[in-house]
Amino acid sequence: MKIQQIYTGCIAQAAYYLENKGEVAIFDPLREVQPYTDKANLDQAKIKYIFETHFHADFVSGHLDLAKKTNAKIVFGPTAKPEFDAIIATDNQEFKVGDYTIKAIHTPGHTLESTCYLLIDENGKEHGIITGDTLFIGDVGRPDLAQAFVEDLTQEKLASYLYDSLRNKIMPLSDDLIVYPSHGAGSACGKNMSKETTDTLGNQKKTNYALRATMTREEFTKELLDGLGAPPAYFPQNVMMNIQGYESLDSVIEKSKKPLSAIEFNAIANETDAVILDVRHENDFVKCHIPRSIFIGLQGNFAPWVGSLIMNTKQPILLITPDGMENETLTRLSRVGFDNVLGYLDGGIETWKHAGFETDSVHSISPEQFSNEVKSESIVVDARKPSEYDAEHVENAINLPLDTINSHLDLVPKEENFYIHCAGGYRSVIMASILKSRGFHHFTNIEKGISGIKNTNVPMTVFVCPSTLK
Repeated sequence: MKIQQIYTGCIAQAAYYLENKGEVAIFDPLREVQPYTDKANLDQAKIKYIFETHFHADFVSGHLDLAKKTNAKIVFGPTAKPEFDAIIATDNQEFKVGDYTIKAIHTPGHTLESTCYLLIDENGKEHGIITGDTLFIGDVGRPDLAQAFVEDLTQEKLASYLYDSLRNKIMPLSDDLIVYPSHGAGSACGKNMSKETTDTLGNQKKTNYALRATMTREEFTKELLDGLGAPPAYFPQNVMMNIQGYESLDSVIEKSKKPLSAIEFNAIANETDAVILDVRHENDFVKCHIPRSIFIGLQGNFAPWVGSLIMNTKQPILLITPDGMENETLTRLSRVGFDNVLGYLDGGIETWKHAGFETDSVHSISPEQFSNEVKSESIVVDARKPSEYDAEHVENAINLPLDTINSHLDLVPKEENFYIHCAGGYRSVIMASILKSRGFHHFTNIEKGISGIKNTNVPMTVFVCPSTLK
């Protein structure tokens, strides 16, 4: 069977391209649709269907743009109520793509409309299953997203629905089916996803905690909800964009790709409530940046961090980008619905300096220097996730996860000197930029994070394998 996974590491998302006899199906497309049309053109094929597993919360899907450009039909599962033309499939409804058959299997739990798609080849053999956010490799979808949109719907009810969907719809299928999920490690749509992005269903039955054969409904619900943090604030906004529709990506980029001189940039920053977003490498930001700008570098999990920390998709944004990366930045912002970019600084930070405007920097030191400076009474802030902190951390360090910093500023010492670090140096600079924008300046960033600190004499707690932690 000719199926290709198209994986985007920035948001840990997988779309799928299936082709047979000149007909194509796309599953869960990203907002930038050109890669799908290019592939179809290369295959001399026509995109016939756009299958959505559910209304995505972590990204804006490309279903509308792709349908407009190709005349393909959009397909959602039972109970979906989009505000645009779409086929609402019934449970077990079949669709033909060439000689292949795609069967819709309604699997509520992650959301009420969540649907998996069983892939059947030209010989009638069941090849694989597109599972969306119902089943991941090593995990299952979180059951707390749809409750914001349906009265009296709780995460416990959704967990119960998911238990039934997995056991009645997925687990009875053949062990040799290939599982094609929508996300891998790094996505906020689950809590324990593997770095692997495909597997056999049989192996998942053996290794995935949520598919344990003897598991009761109560045990499933408890284990699924245990350690599940709050979903990122932008998730409901993305869901509504996917339900209601959105401006085409071509229009967004045309409107937003506006070069601004330093004087124009400064004027807009002063006259609006725009966030100045610097997407260069953290090493460049540390050395020199515009005061009160926020750093979120393109080289990391850029889009999810923008969504989690800026939160409001309507927020006006001014950009500082590496030269030539304007299109890339705008595209990656649009993936999570941030379409209100007012322009970018033409010529970057050098233009700003040449114009005579003030700059700022982050005091940053090597792990070795930190080792020489740190004392038992020093305040050390660890910006990693609680699970990372629990596994191993600097003795007496305080855990303030980056994704919670906006609501926990009161826990940050304002008048005392302190150190901040993360795993490798990316997240701590993001936190540093947020702290400086909020008036916190008495801190030092530790380069390379815990990966560098571990190679020094700084006292650390005994490592505990994260898989053993509950």
